[in-house]
Amino acid sequence: MIIGVGIDLVDVARVKRLIAGKSTRALGRLFTAREVEYAMARMQPFVHLAARIAAKEAAYKALSGSPGARGIGWREMEVVSGEAGRPTLELHGSAAVRAGELCVERVWISLSHSEMTAGAVVVLEGGGGRGRGRGRGSREAAGG
Repeated sequence: MIIGVGIDLVDVARVKRLIAGKSTRALGRLFTAREVEYAMARMQPFVHLAARIAAKEAAYKALSGSPGARGIGWREMEVVSGEAGRPTLELHGSAAVRAGELCVERVWISLSHSEMTAGAVVVLEGGGGRGRGRGRGSREAAGG
């Protein structure tokens, strides 16, 4: 059963300006060390950072609906490379707690980007029964 869906688009140039203006501070506030390491190892790091922001915004939308969800931090949702380099979404802290409340069993993520725009879709899946959710499932629908 689908529990939540989120989608978001991010302008790559905006992310580039944000990071260029605040550099280390902005990176540390928005991304985990693994996310920064992954993006900075790529030819166009700002495209990959923008895709990760889009994924976090999409995940936040999918998890929304309670006062506790409003407190989810940027670094509590982490895009990591899974099998064959496909993205997965790991939930930590408040995000994992909220996923548990929703009985999330699996998280599906799809990322896409061009030179100008990055986008992400996050789908939360669960069995429908209260208390059965693991709250930390990670899977992807497609990588990009």
